[in-house]
Amino acid sequence: MAISTSSQQAVIYCRVSGAKQVREGDGLASQETRCREYAKYKGYDVRDVFTDDMTGKATARPGMQSMLGYLHMNAGKASEIVVIIDDISRLARGLTAHLELRQLLAQAGGKLESPSIEFGEDSDSVLVENLLASVAQHQREKNGEQTSNRMKGRLMNGYAVFCAPIGYRYEKQSGQGKVLVRQEPVASIIKEVMEGYATGRFESQAEVKRFLENQPDFPNVNGTVRQQVVSDMFNRVLYAGYIEHEPWGITRRKGHHEALISLDTYERIQERKADRKLSPARPDLNQDFPLRGAVTCADCDRPMTSCWSKSKTGKRYPYYWCQTKTCVMYRKNIRAEKVDAAFEGLLKTMSPSRKVLGLVGMMLKNAWGQRSAQAAAQKDGFQRDITKIDKQLDGLLDRIVEAENPTVIAAYEKKIATLESDKLILADKLAQNTQPKHSFEEIFELTMAFLSNPWNLWEKGSLALKKTLLRASFEAPLAYSRKGGFRTPQTSVIFGFLENLVEKCEMVPPERLELPTP
Repeated sequence: MAISTSSQQAVIYCRVSGAKQVREGDGLASQETRCREYAKYKGYDVRDVFTDDMTGKATARPGMQSMLGYLHMNAGKASEIVVIIDDISRLARGLTAHLELRQLLAQAGGKLESPSIEFGEDSDSVLVENLLASVAQHQREKNGEQTSNRMKGRLMNGYAVFCAPIGYRYEKQSGQGKVLVRQEPVASIIKEVMEGYATGRFESQAEVKRFLENQPDFPNVNGTVRQQVVSDMFNRVLYAGYIEHEPWGITRRKGHHEALISLDTYERIQERKADRKLSPARPDLNQDFPLRGAVTCADCDRPMTSCWSKSKTGKRYPYYWCQTKTCVMYRKNIRAEKVDAAFEGLLKTMSPSRKVLGLVGMMLKNAWGQRSAQAAAQKDGFQRDITKIDKQLDGLLDRIVEAENPTVIAAYEKKIATLESDKLILADKLAQNTQPKHSFEEIFELTMAFLSNPWNLWEKGSLALKKTLLRASFEAPLAYSRKGGFRTPQTSVIFGFLENLVEKCEMVPPERLELPTP
């Protein structure tokens, strides 16, 4: 090959498949060096270098688009501009894409050259070029198949392979490769909201969203958490310590990463999501009107709304008002201070006496001991249920082998899938630590603080705590009359029990419970 003495203009195009190869490798620099050596050997004047760190169509590659624009702008200044690539696979890894790019380069006034292959217009050169492009396509497809197979194998062995979800990160562990580990404090926040939603602490996903937005450590965009983030979080069985991927036929199995919640909690979340009943909690609650959504009009029994109203002097006042057009109290404002004061008096009347609190304390201690004994017995029950399911599975497997009717086989397979799911839940419950998450002292202190003075918690608590207190204290929304204030509320089970206890304690004086003995 003779060395050209003409000052031929040339540009270099380099490409790697991803940004990771740029950070961890030297692919772009190596390609550029080899192309520059080729240009020096040919006597070309390299005017510019264009790079891409991605794969895909040429229209999506910024470097390719910049190079095509450069060729179009300089097409009239020179007969042809040589485009140097290190290898045919750097242009494209598919025959169709390769031919499209060849045509685009030719239309822009570019001539393709490479130190690895000699491009030509004769039939033999075209055949060799097409064969090499086909080989590059085969290598790409083969690499994709091998990657998918390895990922499927990892999933089948209980290892996560996709992007780490919020609350986890990948960490290399000896003999296991990359394994998901907790990323604090986000993992603890996710655990709190998922358990809170499962137990009813959060009435809706909108409440979960607001709670997450108030957590400075939780990832957000300009202080906002998208609703899709909450929905995706609740749909991931991965947070329960399990792996599954239906598109690849990977059924649910125990993972090698630490779970944030139990499988039972995950299933309860799915049940709550499937329940289409309207929630009593309003999605637009705010700190200014914490009772909004929990107060109804006494005349029409419909929820009141709230707003700030501005007077002629420019001063703003908070109001509640009925928004039902057919109600006699429609759009008649009630000062929020009046409603709040009435609610304060209502909560203060719910504080029981010290004598009753002492009895409740003794009952809590007895219940704690009984619950510990029940937990041990429940663990034995889980083991018996698992053994029973194993026997049922063995029987169904024997029947499915002997069955020939497709309908019968499908019914057996559906039953087996249900039993396998039940077995996973029981095994997860059995594996859970039988010790409580909090000590008796912590639970006792919080419970007694709530029962002894609910108003104190309301006055000092956050918006989330206030909403939790409302649900824990009342069975239904509170009816408020503009003239008479709050009507008799439907208190929750615990306060109803305390009322009955107070009545029983006051019915018989202590000295009459037992006759004095000499």
